[in-house]
Amino acid sequence: MATNQEQRGPEELNGLPRKRPITVDGMLLDGPLNDPKAGEQFVQDAFQIIFEEAIRKGTSVDEKVCEWKEPEELQDLLDLDLVDAGEPPKKLLERCQDIIRYSVKTAHPRFYNQLFAGLDHHSLVGRYITETLNTSQYTYEIAPVFVLMEEVVLNKLRQLIGWKCGDGIFCPGGSMSNMYAMNVARYKLFPEIKKQGLWDMPRLAIFTSEECHYSMTKGAAFQGLGTDNVYVVKADERGRMIPKELENQISAAKSKGVLPFLVSATSGTTVFGAFDPLPEIADICENYGIWLHVDAAWGGSALISRKHRHLLTGIERADSVAWNPHKMLLAGLQCSAFLLKDNTGLLKDCFSANAGYLFQPDKFYNVCYDTGDKSLQCGRKVDCLKLWLMWKAVGTRGLEERIDHAFTCTRYLVNEIKEREGFRLLMEPQCVNVCFWYIPPSLRGKEQTPDFWQNLGKVAPFIKERMVKRGSMMVGYQKHGEKVNFFRQVLISPQVSWEDMDFFMDEIERLGCDFQPE
Repeated sequence: MATNQEQRGPEELNGLPRKRPITVDGMLLDGPLNDPKAGEQFVQDAFQIIFEEAIRKGTSVDEKVCEWKEPEELQDLLDLDLVDAGEPPKKLLERCQDIIRYSVKTAHPRFYNQLFAGLDHHSLVGRYITETLNTSQYTYEIAPVFVLMEEVVLNKLRQLIGWKCGDGIFCPGGSMSNMYAMNVARYKLFPEIKKQGLWDMPRLAIFTSEECHYSMTKGAAFQGLGTDNVYVVKADERGRMIPKELENQISAAKSKGVLPFLVSATSGTTVFGAFDPLPEIADICENYGIWLHVDAAWGGSALISRKHRHLLTGIERADSVAWNPHKMLLAGLQCSAFLLKDNTGLLKDCFSANAGYLFQPDKFYNVCYDTGDKSLQCGRKVDCLKLWLMWKAVGTRGLEERIDHAFTCTRYLVNEIKEREGFRLLMEPQCVNVCFWYIPPSLRGKEQTPDFWQNLGKVAPFIKERMVKRGSMMVGYQKHGEKVNFFRQVLISPQVSWEDMDFFMDEIERLGCDFQPE
């Protein structure tokens, strides 16, 4: 049977007389440029490829983590050049398949290369929804659901820290959260800086651990504080800031007429996963009247675990916190929160520009829900839905199980490293970062020779190249201070099993057993 639309004549559209086409500046205006039905079909076909190649195969241990190609070869395979004429859907779908094929599968159970990994299907659906709705998180008018949702999620994160009130906003990454902390702390001390700039400001200083994230120095440069005014505090052998050294640095800076205004402690350092002693650091900050920021981008999710939240004891005394749920909680990139204990409107006062075309004070609803003026950005992606939907699906206890599973896997791997010949642990991990060397047979028993450490430093790059080209797994390595290259295994994906960890150890041995020093 024909539909009502089909029964209408060519001169009728949506029940109304169809207007004749018109021409403006030589261009014919006759309906939309795109074909909605063709577009819908393309989306359906593309989603089928995404499901098969990225979700099903991308999470299977029977598939490669990466189909490695050298840059020049990959450029030829993908044909990345942009041309004048569009391509047909079939060709575009082939390109979609190739894009996935040659990309790294970060959801693969044997991807251990970064501080994010694994796949949460509910979070993924949240990302699909926000990308499809394509809205910006700045006013209730344009994002009513997400404005309300963001505050619920931020409030829950603040409660886990131990705050009864506060403020916050989602940011594009933990680096930006740390920069927010610098700016808000400075504004709190000198609110006139917003209008007058740096001209009449005293020399300000930031204090942070030598194991801090590099965004601290980048942020100091970006905000005009200067990298020379970032005082680096010594850490102990496990990577934790030494409180006595912090106090010495503060005293030394003050004696030079420098004004300390922010201390950034780290809960979960990037390499070792170290947790700074927050109670002692908080005491020092309180004594000197200095803003305490905690960069918990990596380790903050341990707060959800009753078994492991003790690692962040004292975080409730912080003035601000950075926390990235896209890391250990698997919320998906990007999902980074800047959290503030202050609830007096400090965040908005610091960043607001009162743009009249967005934040009109005479709107027909309560404009307190127009939260975008608290942000450094104007356009801002919706980052709360992926976390909210995942949390709704598994609950707080389900998230807690993920954290506990990651720590349990870490303990299993550490025990295996201690038992296997040729593996040497750098230190007992505090978090889920397992740092170790693999000593191939050619170097065993030669620890006292002059070139042992130089040769050992070549082992990790040698194995890494082989594993990536083979596609069997992916794990990072790095130097650190005087320590030569070592592996940093990061265990967070709930898909990881003890079989995967056994495979990991076996594969390291297979790929490195024939290493020979030059």
